[in-house]
Formats: sequence, structure tokens, C-alpha cells
Amino acid sequence: MRELTSNELLYIAGAMRWTILLSLVSLACGMLGGLILALARTSHVRVLRLSVVAYFKVMQGTPLLMQIFMAFFLPGVFGFDVNPFLAAAAALSLHASAFLGDIWRGCIEEVPKGQREAARALALPYIVTTLWVIIPQAVRLAVPPSVGFLVQLIKGTSLTALVGFVEITRAAQIVNNATFKPFVIFSFVCACYFIVCWPLSLFSRYLEGRMRIPSH
Repeated sequence: MRELTSNELLYIAGAMRWTILLSLVSLACGMLGGLILALARTSHVRVLRLSVVAYFKVMQGTPLLMQIFMAFFLPGVFGFDVNPFLAAAAALSLHASAFLGDIWRGCIEEVPKGQREAARALALPYIVTTLWVIIPQAVRLAVPPSVGFLVQLIKGTSLTALVGFVEITRAAQIVNNATFKPFVIFSFVCACYFIVCWPLSLFSRYLEGRMRIPSH
């Protein structure tokens, strides 16, 4: 057992960059997938809508930890080795796409029906109406909850420590195994998460007030 020094704490704090990187990669991929799913969920094609509903139910109804395990261990069944970062990013991206897709579906449906009727009166095609009338207004509604979801995503990255990805929680486990100072170490980890997540939560609340669509 060795002493807990500032070097160990700096090592843990430095691992936060991998937590943030994983969160941003997963958010970017999840946003792309979420947009596709939201548009499919609000389309006029019944098969697409039902398929997306099934996907939402599976991804939202199963633990994130199990999804991470599946992304990491399932390829091994077929003889493929998976990098922990890639497995973690894949699982979190699919997880994010399900939740963001559902959030954005609600935002698209919240756009006043009069906007669609006006576009229809102007004989605008469905694609044009969706891309240039509905989505820009839905984005205003979607940004605040999407930022709020990022907070949950950042905290969810801690589960990737269980498949060997060295983000801040895994780094803390490594240091704790060498120093046996769990209270100090994990209190420090909590502080690091708080420093990152609390401002994002405040920013989400600020955006919610600024980007609300007027009812009239």
C-alpha cells in the first residue's frame, strides 16, 4: 500500500478528459441517430413508426449497464476483440439515440399544428415542410432537454469502468486499489463530476427559459 499524494489525484482528474470525450462522441452519434429516429417516429409510414417504438421500448426498458456489457462481450462470441472505448461509445450512442429520439419526437409534435397547415396551404412538400418549417422550431424546444440529457450521459459513463475503459471512475478504482483511501478518492471523484455537471444543469435551465416557443 502506498500513500495517497497529489500525483494520484492529478491522475484521477486527468482521466476526466476521457469521460468528457466519451460523452461528446456518444452525444454526437446519439444526436444523429436520435434525429433519424424522431423523424421516423413522426412519419406517415406505419412500419417505421412501429419499428422505432419497439427500439425505444427495448433501449429505455433495459439497464444501460447491460447494454454496455452486450456491446463489449457480444462481439467476442463471434471471435472479435473490441476496444473498450469503441464498445462504450457504441453502447452509449445507441442509448442516447433512443432517449434523444424520444425527446425530439415530443418536440416535433409540440410545434403548433398551424405551422403545418400553413405549409400545406402553400403547397410545400412534406420534406421541405419538415426540414425548413418544423425542425427549426422543434430545435428550440429540444436544446434544453438535450443539454440536460448530456448530464445524465456524463454520469452514465461511470458504468464503462466495468468493461475496463479508464475514465475517471476506473482511474479512481485503480488508485484506490493501491492506496486504500476510498472515502477521499471517491469524494474527489464526486467533486469532479459535480464541477462538470452542475454548470450544465444550470445552462439547461437557462436555455429552457430563453428558447421557449411563444404560445401565440
